[in-house]
Amino acid sequence: MRFGMFTSMGNQTWPGVLELWQHAEATRWDVACVTDHFMPNTREREGHMLEGWSTLTALAALVPRMQVGTIVLGNTYRHPAVVAKMAAQVDIISNGRLLLGLGAGWQENEHEAYGIPFYTMRERLERLDEACQVMRSLWTEDRSTFQGRYYTLADAPLQPKPVQRPHPELMIGGGGEKVTLLTVARHADHWNVWGGPKVLAHKGRILDEHCGAVGRDPKSIRRSANMALLITDKKADVEALAETLGARMGRHAADARDTCLAGTPEQIRETLVALRAAKVDTVFIPTLFRPLPELRRDLDRFIAEIAPAFR
Repeated sequence: MRFGMFTSMGNQTWPGVLELWQHAEATRWDVACVTDHFMPNTREREGHMLEGWSTLTALAALVPRMQVGTIVLGNTYRHPAVVAKMAAQVDIISNGRLLLGLGAGWQENEHEAYGIPFYTMRERLERLDEACQVMRSLWTEDRSTFQGRYYTLADAPLQPKPVQRPHPELMIGGGGEKVTLLTVARHADHWNVWGGPKVLAHKGRILDEHCGAVGRDPKSIRRSANMALLITDKKADVEALAETLGARMGRHAADARDTCLAGTPEQIRETLVALRAAKVDTVFIPTLFRPLPELRRDLDRFIAEIAPAFR
């Protein structure tokens, strides 16, 4: 099992993010990711928000061991051919360590503020499927021609190619059972979703069914869970974290309590055993929901005392 963290770009500074990632590298985390937003998801729209792609590019050059990536890009923000080109370059800078996480896009206030079209859910999901095809073609073909409903390529080159072969690891984020998981089965190397053992087991079975329908080996798709960490022996603290997570994440966390990697060290170990039984091989912990200095103490304790038994 692998362990990663992802850094919200909200209310961060560049020196702070760099120090956090260098510390994660030194303490043997396996992967670290950035988020992809331009402003807070609040009515007031107040607060600093670092730009994810440029921050990731700098981190890829300065943090030499961990896998580095995005969790996840909003597909509506950029043409997928541009993303493919940017991803190829970051894969080169990182010497083949890029994890490209991509989602349909969901934060409506960003689209409204910046004049980015916020399509219907159906269209955003259809665009996500086409975007995966566009990027995979550009990464693997000398010249790409593609005629989709939303995107086109006309004898398009992409040079230099990424370091990873056949292409950078493509992770799709989301848990929609009818469409998103079908897109995962068709195109993804890696599936990521908010949730714990119950969510991953249930949605994982549906992903397996989609894989069967498209002729894909389910074992070829890595599975990862995003979970909020809290090491404590106080049940009330766990419930408070679940309440905070549910209020912040809403429908993006199907089961708030299941999405908490929380409790005593032994209880957390039991959750990791259940995750492994649900075919999860990577656990991501976000720098959200708790004050960062407090969370960092638990991150250090988790990676030193709990994670080694599962590697």
